[in-house]
Amino acid sequence: MPPRAGQPRAMLCFMPGVAFVPALLVTWSSAAFIISYVIAVLEGHVEPLVPYISDTGTKPPESGIFGFMINISALLGAITMYIRYLIIKKQNESSHFIRSSCNMFSLCIGLMGCTGMGIVATFQELSVPSVHDIGALVAFGSGVVYITLQSIISYKSCPQWNTYFVCHIRMAISVISCIAFIPMIVFASKISMTKIDWTPGEKDYTYHFMSAICEWTVAFGFIFFFLTFIRDFQRVSLRISTEIHEDS
Repeated sequence: MPPRAGQPRAMLCFMPGVAFVPALLVTWSSAAFIISYVIAVLEGHVEPLVPYISDTGTKPPESGIFGFMINISALLGAITMYIRYLIIKKQNESSHFIRSSCNMFSLCIGLMGCTGMGIVATFQELSVPSVHDIGALVAFGSGVVYITLQSIISYKSCPQWNTYFVCHIRMAISVISCIAFIPMIVFASKISMTKIDWTPGEKDYTYHFMSAICEWTVAFGFIFFFLTFIRDFQRVSLRISTEIHEDS
């Protein structure tokens, strides 16, 4: 029977599984790094041997591609983190394995990292170096804290919601990323100039080389960490409900 005039009617849109969200994040972010790197090397803007990630997106034409793709990655990251927050919130209602404030704190830290990514993508390294560096510090620092918190939460939810195997993988990625993050900052702080065309043997090249290796390690640590979310997201469905009121 159709609803009477003025009676609310519920419209449901059902989307089984949201595993495509972290899968798209991983694929898109990997492509952003690789495409920018290849173009920068082919254009002769950076040396092939381990440039900074930002170095591969400083000069046109790769700068436009880098900025666009990293901004999309930041958006996909925020969406992934929010869905992860909702998943943990729902699981915690029945299991009570963590405080709700811990889940919210983890989300806030993750969103800070996404904001940092947006700053890195928007403010070029050579144009506004101080703002760019702050954005990078926020992105990497918050990202390391986020994946560490998520690893701890994963252990708390075992064995009902996660396997110990997945938890071990997540914690291993978190530890490696944390270890790489510290020398990344230390070596970068010792570099006395801002440039992208580094060549072996020049001043501060060793600091640049070591810092860049650590930066790539942390960046792909994030990517591999989000890869572990895919299986969790496969068991989740999104239900979008809207209320439509008909005028009499």
